[in-house]
Amino acid sequence: MTLEAERTLRDEELSGLAELAAQLRVDAIRCSTAAGSGHPTSSLSAADLLAVLVARHLRYDWSYPGNPGNDHLIFSKGHASPLLYAVFRSTGAISEQELLETYRRSGSRLQGHPTPVLPWVDVATGSLGQGLPVGVGVALAAQYLDRSPAHVWVLCGDSETAEGSVWEALDKAGHYGLRNLTTIVDVNRFGQRGPTELEWDLDTYRRRVEAFGCHAILVDGHDLGAIDEAYGQAREATGPTVVLARTVKGKGVPEVENDPAWHGKPFDPELAERAVRALGGPRRIRVAGPKPPPAPRAPAPQIRQPELPTYSRGAKVATRDAYGDALHALGAARPDVVALDGEVSDSTRAERFAAAYPDRFFQMFIAEQQLAAAAVGMAVRGYRPFAATFAAFWSRAYDFIRMAGVSRADIALVGSHAGVEIGPDGPSQMGLEDIAALRAVPGSTVLCPADAVSCAALVAQMPDHPGVSYLRTTRGKYPVLYDDAEPFPIGGSRMVRDGGDVALLGTGVTVHLCLAAAEELTREGIDARVIDLYSIKPVDRQRLAEAVVETGGRLVVVEDHYPEGGLGSAVLEALADLGEPARVNHLAVRGLPGSGTPAQQLDRAGIGVGAIVSAARALA
Repeated sequence: MTLEAERTLRDEELSGLAELAAQLRVDAIRCSTAAGSGHPTSSLSAADLLAVLVARHLRYDWSYPGNPGNDHLIFSKGHASPLLYAVFRSTGAISEQELLETYRRSGSRLQGHPTPVLPWVDVATGSLGQGLPVGVGVALAAQYLDRSPAHVWVLCGDSETAEGSVWEALDKAGHYGLRNLTTIVDVNRFGQRGPTELEWDLDTYRRRVEAFGCHAILVDGHDLGAIDEAYGQAREATGPTVVLARTVKGKGVPEVENDPAWHGKPFDPELAERAVRALGGPRRIRVAGPKPPPAPRAPAPQIRQPELPTYSRGAKVATRDAYGDALHALGAARPDVVALDGEVSDSTRAERFAAAYPDRFFQMFIAEQQLAAAAVGMAVRGYRPFAATFAAFWSRAYDFIRMAGVSRADIALVGSHAGVEIGPDGPSQMGLEDIAALRAVPGSTVLCPADAVSCAALVAQMPDHPGVSYLRTTRGKYPVLYDDAEPFPIGGSRMVRDGGDVALLGTGVTVHLCLAAAEELTREGIDARVIDLYSIKPVDRQRLAEAVVETGGRLVVVEDHYPEGGLGSAVLEALADLGEPARVNHLAVRGLPGSGTPAQQLDRAGIGVGAIVSAARALA
């Protein structure tokens, strides 16, 4: 073939890509105008980037989104959903009718920001700065666990690079040498209210990216040939690549190009009609794109029941130690279980898994947002991740946990060093808000075991439990209350001590305080039952109803947590739903703690044994 023929073929390919990009722009305009809302200009700037990617580089079987060999496409700039859905229409994944008649409507799969209700969407995006961190987790699983050729492509907006989570992600991508991760930054220089911090200063972007160990490629984001070459380089790279694409917001519609006033505004019908006409009108281009290489079907992981650790009744064991022991046991029984930690594995006891299964342990260092995001990304690839840090530090990652709930991600989070019980370290290290925060996540489960046996039993259930599961563990060692192999179903509870005068309801460390208080109350002639509400969400409503009936409605709730949103809230909400009348004394941490011994902290917080006895006496 002559050089002239090659040039002609290349020109034909470029012409086809230009036509596809025009179709994507037209469809993004049409669907957002029909909906009366959306972000067309943010979609127009990235249309060329997506046209080249989908037509020539994204290896994806659109008829089989579950193919483990598929590449992953994550729209971190989720507000550009008109572009993503236009891509789906171009591949035949959705119809033109669905795009134009349902986008952003009630009950539609095509929501304002993408969610996994669509099988081609891995995770929910739209909260900026999250797509790339999740992409790191996906890439870690594909490269290190699956040894898969699948590539992860993440489209970011330039505004979201102001988020620290983006740089946490690039740091971990560089640290782990993720050659299968390409970040595409749509540098259109405008955010919601005006220019971005760096505008079109691509050289500064480049220096920052390279400082984190990633390869940067600078391109004109509307030069189809240059984009194609950049993606080719990224596919063959030996480490993570960031394509920094200078683009124009609103590209293709001169009336709105490079005008920040159009952010988040659909075109009115007249402007949309002019824009569509100028772009050449609607098209019916169908993109096949490259397919993933054939791969042998991987055998299903051999999963068996874990041989959980055993403990003697009365032995003092911290539940964080039981977590480490149980996680180690899961590692032996389940090759799909992976563990992540936030540089506190010697405290959370995740180090026990790390020592035994180093190939399935990933250290995220002190980067809690990336810790949560990596867990979500690994779940995308079918793994069952456990991610652990101090309970207090999960607050840094709360938006990621919230969005994990939106994604319906199946992940297990563990928070150690919960409550004032940790003692002299003071309030900066105390998880006193974690129950409230995790209870509020849609579809979440919140667990707080009181002893090692119940902790191990709950850990064993978490890999198969749907949604975000959270386990709260203690620093201190407390007596084992139960016999090995006793059942602790999620949603259940245990009556540790029977009694008919008053019910003392505890969780975690406060179960032990309630037991000690019950002994004192016996000496006063008050018969107290003690209930271990190890499952806070869902809470055992039947057990609570029985306690109300059998004690005349006299309940004392004791929790090592602030009063808002914790165990007391869970109990009162359940009783309200049941319509059961009750007199409730709610003991919780109501002031700001300082430093002190665990016993001093519990007493000062008003949740010690003496306070429980007084609260029960007042009801009896």
